[in-house]
Amino acid sequence: MKEFIELINIMKTLRNPVKGCPWDLKQNPQSLKEYILEESYELLEAINNNDPEEIKEELGDLLLQIIFISRIFQEKGEFDIRDVLKEINKKLINRHPHVFGDLKVKNAQEVKDNWEKIKKKEKKKKSIISDYSEQTPALQNAKRISEQASSVGFDWKDAKLAFEKVEEEIKELKQELNESNKEKIEEEIGDLLFAIANVSRLLKINPEFALKKTNKKFKKRFRFIEETLESQDKKIEETELEEMEELWQKSKS
Repeated sequence: MKEFIELINIMKTLRNPVKGCPWDLKQNPQSLKEYILEESYELLEAINNNDPEEIKEELGDLLLQIIFISRIFQEKGEFDIRDVLKEINKKLINRHPHVFGDLKVKNAQEVKDNWEKIKKKEKKKKSIISDYSEQTPALQNAKRISEQASSVGFDWKDAKLAFEKVEEEIKELKQELNESNKEKIEEEIGDLLFAIANVSRLLKINPEFALKKTNKKFKKRFRFIEETLESQDKKIEETELEEMEELWQKSKS
């Protein structure tokens, strides 16, 4: 595809030691991490907005980071974008034996479970659970860990049964709150969040995305309180909780 080759050549020019761009030449994989994260979040936002033009632009921005880092490693003689493509092509073929081989599967869940088993074998892992990066958001990590455990049958039958674990963890958290042991409280909060992530997973809801929506909703409602008080020439830090709660209730409508 000529457009893909053109992008590779543009990056090669930008990284040219003599005629290239000083900013691009200064970058390295460590310095590009923040841009990878930024572009990923902007792509997620575009997908949430369901805007094809925005999605197209953000996909290009994310692709640029992949080409950028591949070019840096090519200059070091480590690998190039062709090696990246070969690796993902090989992985996709190996992990879809039901498409490229003779394996029979009944549904998407069997595909997912089989993927995890193949992944364990490929990487010669001792555990079905992957060693996820510490950079992965904790709720997302909880979802993936429990998915992998589920792939070998270690799971609740449904979300209602999983919710019983949430109720159990709430009771344990209440008990530790009475004891005022901060370390134990932290542990129980972690257990509760993990249990909630499991319920979300079984309901086919991504807990990370669910929490993001709640964060957005909270900010919108709190901003309503601030704006209402500003219009009344009141300072929020001098406002009684009861009045803020009343405005909070109004913000819901």
